[in-house]
Amino acid sequence: MTSTVTRTRLAVAAATAGIVVLAGCSSSGSSDKASASSCEPAKGKVTLQYWNTVPGMDKVVDLWNKQHPNVQVETKNISNDQYGTLGNALKANKAPDLAQVGYDELPNLRTQSAFVDASACKAATAAESKFVPWTWSQTSFGGTGVFAIPQDTGPMALYVRSDLFKKYDVAVPTTWDEYATAAEKLHKADPNLDITFFDPNNAEWFNGLLWQNDAKMYGYSGDKWQVSVDSAQSKQVADYWQKLISEKVVRTDLAHGSTQMYAAYQKDQLATYVGAAWGYSMFRDNLPKQAGKWTIVPMPTWGANGSSGDWGGSTVAFMKGGKHLYESVEFNTWLNTDPDALALENKLGGLYPAATAGLDLPALKQGVPYYNNQKIFDVFADASKKIDTSFAWGPTQKTVNLALQDAMAKAAAGSGTLDDALATAQAAALKSMKDQAIPATAGK
Repeated sequence: MTSTVTRTRLAVAAATAGIVVLAGCSSSGSSDKASASSCEPAKGKVTLQYWNTVPGMDKVVDLWNKQHPNVQVETKNISNDQYGTLGNALKANKAPDLAQVGYDELPNLRTQSAFVDASACKAATAAESKFVPWTWSQTSFGGTGVFAIPQDTGPMALYVRSDLFKKYDVAVPTTWDEYATAAEKLHKADPNLDITFFDPNNAEWFNGLLWQNDAKMYGYSGDKWQVSVDSAQSKQVADYWQKLISEKVVRTDLAHGSTQMYAAYQKDQLATYVGAAWGYSMFRDNLPKQAGKWTIVPMPTWGANGSSGDWGGSTVAFMKGGKHLYESVEFNTWLNTDPDALALENKLGGLYPAATAGLDLPALKQGVPYYNNQKIFDVFADASKKIDTSFAWGPTQKTVNLALQDAMAKAAAGSGTLDDALATAQAAALKSMKDQAIPATAGK
């Protein structure tokens, strides 16, 4: 995950998704296994390098270091350029032992032989039972190894400025149709007020919206990837937001996590935020004067479709070149399963844990003062149960996201539409797979 403020990564897919990922990345499998020939503990003191993007992670690492004098961990925050930094380190053979990697980036990095398979370590394989099954499937590529340990997920919900809805006598929406109606009413009541913003440079967020509408971007059959980025379900979402943009009831000039975004919320210019569980600390930490004014409710739904979406979530991957696999597994499992570590990660970094035990943390069962003591994590826990776990990522997701963002930015500026952006992303997916000799065809 990038920082709680800027993170824009996605999570989750089913076991079948992990299997098809392997099919698209089989060329890297042998090097993965060769790198994990043994799992022997070191004979002396060890220092591990762990790169991540989570605010406050240095405090979590301090907790480990105090308890484990013989295995010290040095952490580096790479939130400014997460994957660029990792990519450069891999090319220079200077990658850290461990690094934070979003679920959607795992297939892409595996094609670059970026990971080592830690399944030679019994502690790594034994950790499977401690995590939500679909997150483990992603990190193990459908059970072919252990390339990362799940860290967090990002079930989505709707953050609502309750006071503004009450002030203008607008009902809090439960469906996307109601959301559009509320957008019109709020903007009519106050021309300076929009219901939210649409960040055209945030493909990951948009993918979360597609995910909610059961849009299957990728599938695998007949020894080929089936690419359906521009499916009917995807177009329904694109058309919906295009209409809001055309009617000028959502803003398109704000980047997620930017100073300008927070200023707009601070000035009461935005009434909702469509976000993930980890976003709760964004508002708490950046808009302290709005404490008690925010409520979190389920994400608006598409008619009878009660599904939710997922945006964000990460793993801690075992990187190629790490010299201390045994100790890396030891720290990685502690980091993502220890109750004290999970509680601190949630408090400081806003992480919503992937570990099953983490969902029972006292901090996730209590009311949150900033949100008027609402038990907000109950909303996210319910949302996480309504996420389509058959949703899969493609092996060239980064390239597709960049193409989608470029086209969405043009659409937001009045050149083309979001439908056109989907078509551009579809073409980019097929071309990028062809360029890498990955069998693919247009799906239905």
